[in-house]
Amino acid sequence: MWAYESVFYQIYPLGFCGAPFENDGVEKPRIRKVEEWIPHIRKTGADAIYFSPVFESDTHGYNTRDFRKIDCRLGSNEDFAEVCKSLHETGIRVVLDGVFNHVGRGFWAFQDVLKNRERSPYLNWFHINLGGNSNYNDGLWYEGWEGNYDLVKLNLKNDEVVNHILESVRFWVETFDIDGLRLDVAYLLDHDFVRRLRSFCDGLKKDFFLVGEILHGDYKTLVNDQMLHSCTNYECYKGLYSSFNSMNLFEINHSLMRQFGPENWTLYKGLHLMSFVDNHDVTRIASILTNEKHLPLIYAMAFGMPGIPCIYYGSEWGAKGNKSDGDPALRPCFEKPEENELTEYIGKLAEAKKGSKALNYGAFRSVVLTNKQCIFERKTEGERVLVAINADSEPYTAHFDAGCGMAVDLITGKKHDFGGGSQLPPYSAFFWCCEA
Repeated sequence: MWAYESVFYQIYPLGFCGAPFENDGVEKPRIRKVEEWIPHIRKTGADAIYFSPVFESDTHGYNTRDFRKIDCRLGSNEDFAEVCKSLHETGIRVVLDGVFNHVGRGFWAFQDVLKNRERSPYLNWFHINLGGNSNYNDGLWYEGWEGNYDLVKLNLKNDEVVNHILESVRFWVETFDIDGLRLDVAYLLDHDFVRRLRSFCDGLKKDFFLVGEILHGDYKTLVNDQMLHSCTNYECYKGLYSSFNSMNLFEINHSLMRQFGPENWTLYKGLHLMSFVDNHDVTRIASILTNEKHLPLIYAMAFGMPGIPCIYYGSEWGAKGNKSDGDPALRPCFEKPEENELTEYIGKLAEAKKGSKALNYGAFRSVVLTNKQCIFERKTEGERVLVAINADSEPYTAHFDAGCGMAVDLITGKKHDFGGGSQLPPYSAFFWCCEA
């Protein structure tokens, strides 16, 4: 699967393109801005883009009006097809947000229900009680997403609904040649629906990638051979920033050992979960870390640990944004991309990750662990990479049996001699590679 060897770049299109929050009905090809960013995206090392919602919606993208029409605030289907073509021509794959748990109140089928009630052929597309009432005083009750009634829950047990979604996915592949889907609130989706989606997509396009948004619980419930290829690794997301802020690398190491360690009881050995340090729903990592010198190190950890790294647009140069200021603060429009030392460093991490079999597929083993330093091994047949991190302001010398005398740092290309101990300068990270 191509995704297991990729680095993702996430864009929240409506914010990225500076679209108005409310759908004003005015078509404007703002999505073409993505093409201007392609050289920058390539510099980050990303070779896949995950677009948050792009389809016609009421406001923020997750309240869909039409699964087969690009949001007019972003442009036309033809505009987005050109963007996808440009991305593919430069070796960047495209993954779209599949928002299948719910739609917006403006969704055409729900509008028909509001108008025609029991006479609507779409009545059973939703969870409706004609004898109740809604927060919008519709004269009927419907189930919303977690109490949000601008998000109307779809009935995924209804074959007509499922077929409409599957045919929409076919339309996206035929029109935009997309390479995968990220399933919004995957943890709420009907499991039979997810199985049907996987089977359908497997037959639609070779190596079509399905990744789900999962916040908690057992990831294997949805990530398996019949359902999703991957999901968001929220457990390690929390462990990453918390470990650096508390200067307690035992925390992230505990999560990594629990998920990927060598013991038989390890939860997710062999799975490729999506690793991230921030996204469109959480405070930017540059605003969460209490020591800015940890910023490159947390990316080194995210790229060195098992998983598929995903960069959120703007964070590659250290953009800030607090969740407490509302979602728009996390989803801004940048006039143009910025590039600095962090951007360059992330690009080197990405190239190291993509080019290493051990970093893409290797087993995980903890080698050295203190509060402020950690070294762990990623190993496949023929290659070993020792990921070494010093989060301290003081240098640290690590003494351990490296299993080899010399190595090459995949980040810088410099040789490393393990003899006499391995010195880690303050705030440093290395990907030492040697033969297995």
